[in-house]
Amino acid sequence: MQRPDPRITAIIPARDEEATIAAAVTSARRYAGEVVVVDGQSHDHTVARATTALAHVVCDDGLGKGQALRIGAARASGEVLVFMDADGSHDAADIPRLAHPILRGEADLVVGSRMLGGSDELHGTFDNFLRNTGSCLLAVLVNRRWDTRLTDIENGFRAVRRQVMLALATRERGFMIEQEIVLKCLKAGYRVMEIPSHEYERAAGRSKLPTRQGWRFLWHFAKEMTSR
Repeated sequence: MQRPDPRITAIIPARDEEATIAAAVTSARRYAGEVVVVDGQSHDHTVARATTALAHVVCDDGLGKGQALRIGAARASGEVLVFMDADGSHDAADIPRLAHPILRGEADLVVGSRMLGGSDELHGTFDNFLRNTGSCLLAVLVNRRWDTRLTDIENGFRAVRRQVMLALATRERGFMIEQEIVLKCLKAGYRVMEIPSHEYERAAGRSKLPTRQGWRFLWHFAKEMTSR
């Protein structure tokens, strides 16, 4: 039977996810010794349900997902941080597979790749097609720059060594935090790898990331790629 690893902290940013947060916390607690939910000033019962599910709940300052991840990292006690979504799209059974390469000293950042593991969210609609195409294009540009073979730099399901996360001094407040972490790790010479991970359709609610904001990702990506 799998026991929670005290070296792992699962960090779950959440805003108005009362329908799914308890299940996300419960599944993460099977593998992580600590689960921290960072609440984005929810207007529903997200906090109460996360607390009942035995998560440590902290509140962010409403500045976005990037800030929530930094707050969670500062609060965490684990050696390895696993970031996962609150909507049921990530399989908590992959937590050990994400964390163990770091614990074995083989990597500093491990991203769950939807391109290798499949996704219910990246196909079938025009918006999904745009997101999938954009994500693949950015991965190609990263691979050319750093001679890597990454396939998915945008997925939020990932593990990172806590000291590395703190040392990166990330600045992005919103969803661009995902690509910022990857790019800054590569710039600093940290070891980045991937494992296949399947992304499921969110169990309830709506995405907090409209496709029309894609230009923000491109702008941030260009800025990071041209800076030291």
